[in-house]
Amino acid sequence: MADLRFDDRVAIVTGAGRGLGREHALLLAERGARVVVNDVGSSVTGDGTDHRTAETTAQEIRDKGGDAIANADSVATAEGGEAIVRAAMEAWGRVDVVINNAGFVDDALFDDMTAERFEPLIDVHLKGAFFVTRPAWKAMREQGYGRIVNTTSAAGILGSPRMSNYGSAKTGLIGFTRVLAAEGAELGITVNAVAPIANTRMLERSMASVAELADADALASAQELMRPFFDKSRPRTGVARRGIPRARRLPGHR
Repeated sequence: MADLRFDDRVAIVTGAGRGLGREHALLLAERGARVVVNDVGSSVTGDGTDHRTAETTAQEIRDKGGDAIANADSVATAEGGEAIVRAAMEAWGRVDVVINNAGFVDDALFDDMTAERFEPLIDVHLKGAFFVTRPAWKAMREQGYGRIVNTTSAAGILGSPRMSNYGSAKTGLIGFTRVLAAEGAELGITVNAVAPIANTRMLERSMASVAELADADALASAQELMRPFFDKSRPRTGVARRGIPRARRLPGHR
């Protein structure tokens, strides 16, 4: 089967500096898209910032012949979402694809869950998807074309201990996805959700949080469950093998 191509399309990927987001960005670039690599560069628990994180992935795409820009605005505010979409519009004049992937974890038993731990995950995972998708939706509607992918998780769909904040935010994205899919059907905008399992910083952090329980049986069960995934689920694409074709510039845009 021929590759699904995105030549002359513009994609925004949030949380694209590392992990799955980086692989999304690299694969889209490999298939012809121009990519806004968005990432604030925080830790896996949402602490700190490092704007070099987004630039590293964007530079990797450019080094392989693709077209990408870095963006370090936060998805957690309406202003940040607008700025991310504006970066795409100013660079290339359109937005065709949005992958809402940004996020972090902050696990705790529900007895220890506080508003300070709960609300930031809602802000980034759920509200962040809204803040980026809302301005992108307007551009997609005018174009009559758009593709939106929201990243949900089995932690909410199936339930995972110590993740009431993360699971709530991720499962909220399912309802968000279904409603936008219904509204976008007549506008040429498709909206889907994925619930990936990958050997990323988040999975490693979640496994560590189980270890913190000092419950040998729980840790053994978690390790037994996840062992088949560890060696096979580290995110990777075919970029290193195939390279990224030199992107063609749109007339009138840098």
